[in-house]
Amino acid sequence: MPADPSEVAREVADRVLAQPPTLGSGRLVCVDGPAGSGKTTVAGALAEAVPSAEVVHCDELLQGWRGLPGLAATVQALVTPLAAGRDGEWRRWDWHADDWAETHPVRPGGLLVLEGVGCWSPAIADHVGVLVWVEAASEVRLARGIERDGEQMRPHWERWRVDEDALFARLRTRDHADLVVTTD
Repeated sequence: MPADPSEVAREVADRVLAQPPTLGSGRLVCVDGPAGSGKTTVAGALAEAVPSAEVVHCDELLQGWRGLPGLAATVQALVTPLAAGRDGEWRRWDWHADDWAETHPVRPGGLLVLEGVGCWSPAIADHVGVLVWVEAASEVRLARGIERDGEQMRPHWERWRVDEDALFARLRTRDHADLVVTTD
């Protein structure tokens, strides 16, 4: 049975807000898992449950389809100043222009939600209040991705799935999760 995103969001919000801050004076939630699993839906529900939360979609921090290996360093560069009480920032990847675009500031304090494949890594683990792992069966995830992006994107999806499988095997992200959510 699929998880109800609003129930998951309320549970995550209750957990993270009941804990002491982990990101300077703020808190950090990572919503990770394979592509097409429903991470964006969970993160959106969390933003509704905690309206002051700031959500950063980490697919906007990737340098294109092959950018997954560099994501951990990019996320760490965003999180490190926030943990020290200073402003952080991230630069958006423009998928249509295939180039970096504008920079976005992130103020310290409050609840920051990082959402996307590979948003969690051991480099930021000490700053994460709650790590949510979202999963669905492989065929369900691929069907969702192709439905969203179009059949012409299948080769990118197939390569991406190899990259994310390697990342998750190396980091054992699911093993570190505080909450596992199944959406198929």
